[in-house]
Amino acid sequence: MSLPSEQNWLVLNNLIKDLIQKGYTIPKGINSEMGIIRSSISSYKKDPSHPELINSLAKAEMSLNKIQGTLLTIAEQEGEDYVNHWLDLLKQAMQGKEVFQFPDSRSKFLVNTPPGLTTGRINLKVPLAEERVQEIAEWNGLIIEFEDDVTVELHGDKKDLQFGLKEMGSFFLEQ
Repeated sequence: MSLPSEQNWLVLNNLIKDLIQKGYTIPKGINSEMGIIRSSISSYKKDPSHPELINSLAKAEMSLNKIQGTLLTIAEQEGEDYVNHWLDLLKQAMQGKEVFQFPDSRSKFLVNTPPGLTTGRINLKVPLAEERVQEIAEWNGLIIEFEDDVTVELHGDKKDLQFGLKEMGSFFLEQ
């Protein structure tokens, strides 16, 4: 079951990709904010009754609205038809229709940060061998999520996460 805010996120994520393909620059911070929003939505779906997660979802939805405004302002440069197309998709998403689907994750772990755990995210310049990252993550008791070839999310206790990220620091030197 997909939440309206989840579909809204997917529409905006696809709009970002489309704008980038068209040569537009996305303001700094939007991509990382989108990652935080996705994590908040996923956490809420795991436990919709948890008060902290309800507040977190509300904040995520406010952030989505702000990002939507920024992206639509950029989209206006493509013309009225382009903006109307994306507005229509956003309207469908808010009505609860499934406009887009999340790509299947290659990870065997869930895309949720369980309450009480800390999340770390690594964006690499070049794709990395999953096995090496997975080995370090498992050794340190971390949950790992490969979003794509160059984006890795790690979830775990803060101390374990810091140690695991420090161990993975050597990967950055190899690039």
